[in-house]
Amino acid sequence: MSGNEKNYSFYPTCGIPTFLRAPLVTPENKLDEQPFSIGVLGVPFDLGATFSPGSRFGPRGIREQSLRVADQGYYDYRAKRGFLGEELARHSILDFGDVDIVPCDIVGNIDRTTAAAKHIVDKGALLISFGGDHSVSYPLVRAFEGKPIHVIHFDSHPDYLPISPDYEYTNGHPMRQIRRLPFVKSLTQVGIRSIRDFGMIDSLKEGNRVICMDEFRAIGPDGVAACIPEGEPCYVSIDIDAFDISLTPGCGSAEPDGLNYAEMRDTLAAIARHNEIVGFDFVEVAPPLDITTNNTSYLAMLTIVEFLGKICDQPYWKKRYE
Repeated sequence: MSGNEKNYSFYPTCGIPTFLRAPLVTPENKLDEQPFSIGVLGVPFDLGATFSPGSRFGPRGIREQSLRVADQGYYDYRAKRGFLGEELARHSILDFGDVDIVPCDIVGNIDRTTAAAKHIVDKGALLISFGGDHSVSYPLVRAFEGKPIHVIHFDSHPDYLPISPDYEYTNGHPMRQIRRLPFVKSLTQVGIRSIRDFGMIDSLKEGNRVICMDEFRAIGPDGVAACIPEGEPCYVSIDIDAFDISLTPGCGSAEPDGLNYAEMRDTLAAIARHNEIVGFDFVEVAPPLDITTNNTSYLAMLTIVEFLGKICDQPYWKKRYE
């Protein structure tokens, strides 16, 4: 490209789709040996799906939609200012690509996911991960071993199926697996409402905080955030089916009577203000099931970007730049 030519790579149809056009880490460029604050990891795995597959393409779909965000971040019309501009200007975000998933190797893929996530966590960076089905949340949270955390889980299902031999790593099991990790101090589940799932019974018996939709609408975003001791480290897991079924055609397990976008956005913002967010995942986006405009992938991307913007606006985050 000559000096007189304009760089059009900021248009959404141009360029390699890394998340927010962040630099892609490779063994050759060793970008992760330099300081960074945010590590992005895709987990294109859906062998845990018990009904409709397709979420293995979720990381690709979310990254592609992120190309629609401006290179200076995003503008919040309510706050009347921009977010994420500093992180993008500082090149604080690195995209680590996808976990090397081996077809049909479930246990091996779990170990690979934990190892890839742990590499980011051990650097002291914020972990952002895209699934994949919800089974990937267990190996992601496992990467925080030795670091006491609280977990907040947004979903229409409790994902608390009983564990039995050869039936323990589906997308119906991750929260039961996560709750048994010794460093997980609490589990709070938000948006639970599926009439097909009895897992809530065991979740309540084991002492978890379960907030169904009627209670959610009664206590609001700040009430959800208040379930966790203020300031303590928190990991957030978001299933796309926490949203109402009308918003999520690209999801194999969508349910009615879910959160709208403003409810999710404001609750995540409240959690970001109330707690130190150390990582989050977004799962169960299945682009092959989506409509032609890819609205489900777009909804996921918007949720992720706005949540990240609110995290990076907090005092605990800004201390990184002092």
